[in-house]
Amino acid sequence: MSKEFFSIDFKDNKLIFIDQNKLPLVEDYIETDDYEIIAKAIERLAIRGAPAIGIAAAYALALSLKFKSSEEIFFIAYERLKQTRPTAVNLFKGLNLIKSRYESLTENEKKEAYTILIQEAKNFHIKDIESCENIAKNGIKIFDANKKYVVLTHCNTGAFATAGIGTALGIIKRAYEYGLIELVYVDETRPLFQGSRLTAFELEKCGIPFEIITDSTAAYLMKKKLVDLALVGADRIAANGDVANKIGTYNLAVVCKYHQIPLYVAAPETTIDYYAKSENDFIIEIRLSKEITEIKGLPISKSVYPAFAPAFDSTSSSLIDGIITDKNLYFYPYNFNE
Repeated sequence: MSKEFFSIDFKDNKLIFIDQNKLPLVEDYIETDDYEIIAKAIERLAIRGAPAIGIAAAYALALSLKFKSSEEIFFIAYERLKQTRPTAVNLFKGLNLIKSRYESLTENEKKEAYTILIQEAKNFHIKDIESCENIAKNGIKIFDANKKYVVLTHCNTGAFATAGIGTALGIIKRAYEYGLIELVYVDETRPLFQGSRLTAFELEKCGIPFEIITDSTAAYLMKKKLVDLALVGADRIAANGDVANKIGTYNLAVVCKYHQIPLYVAAPETTIDYYAKSENDFIIEIRLSKEITEIKGLPISKSVYPAFAPAFDSTSSSLIDGIITDKNLYFYPYNFNE
């Protein structure tokens, strides 16, 4: 395996992304300038993670004008990309950024619409790299410099979910560099194993000690006092601090609260949805039942068995000790305007 990897890049007027469905066994990069291929990649989770989805969608919408400057094609692409994933707010922020810029163009500028919009997507991309660094900088504040921590994390919140070093996993990476991490427990994150496939892959590449656990093992570790804190990401944050994140986050928050173990959420400020007043305003994506009854296309249960497969759950702000963004470290009760 190569030591260098990235989730998403733009080069020679094509989007380049790693197919996360094939990890950790195969590192397969896809190059395309077709917005439909990018839309399908987002839907099938070849591209995943709220910030990465937003960046990919921004590039995809701009790419819709690469071969023909057509307003009709642009808005068809916009509506198509909007339908890919309903929960992650970054998707809509990336799309609306490009849409707003397109609508602001003069008739003369529309002749160069593709070039202008690609630059807008590139700026959005660069901002996420910077955002990850600032999240890590703010996240270090939750650690005691005189202690080594055992941290538990859920899903994947690293380079595969962003354009930079990550959100929650980015904090863990920086904390390890400062000698603050003893071990990372990685929830496998059923049903698609983003923890055991992706987070473990990143931790291995970074040389950070880790152990994969089943999602249901977390409570046992906490009961045995083997975890110091939990760090997770977010796909949408309501104005009151309620969080939508990968399914299993709510379970983790409840057991953390019971065992008096701090739970922190890390995400860019772009993940805060001020239109969502609370978790009651979240749209929770429901996935196909085969994601539970199959693993990589191989049946582990009868296909006729019914299965309920939400991709996300919601966690009340009262269960979250702190929210770490690129702007600030917030504590409950949350007021993001401070």
